[in-house]
Order: sequence, then C-alpha cells, then structure tokens
Amino acid sequence: NMEFHVEGMTCGGCARGVSAAIQNIDSKAKVKIDLAAKVVSIETIASIEQMTAALAKGGFPAQAQ
Repeated sequence: NMEFHVEGMTCGGCARGVSAAIQNIDSKAKVKIDLAAKVVSIETIASIEQMTAALAKGGFPAQAQ
C-alpha cells in the first residue's frame, strides 16, 4: 500500500486521469483518491518508482508519502 501527494489533482477529471495512469501500469490496482487532501492511496504489485513515473507521464507529478 502506498500514498502519493498529487498537487495538480484538483477535480474529478484529474482524479480519473490519475486512476487511468495507475491502471495502465497495474490493471488490478485498487485506487482510493482524497481530492480535498490531494492524496492518492494505491494497493498495487507495482513499485513506487513505476507509479511515480506513470503519474508524471500522465501529467500528474506526485510525491510519495
């Protein structure tokens, strides 16, 4: 289980984009998004590095927490 702070995630469309970027790497990942806090929690078999790269590529630079 990992958490990321995604400063650029400001709306529901952003949240969908973040989820899509994550699921491109791990289609079975469980994604929980707290839009108000700009925090994404992910249950995945992928590495933190893979998730950080996927989010950045999707236009959502993220910091692991």
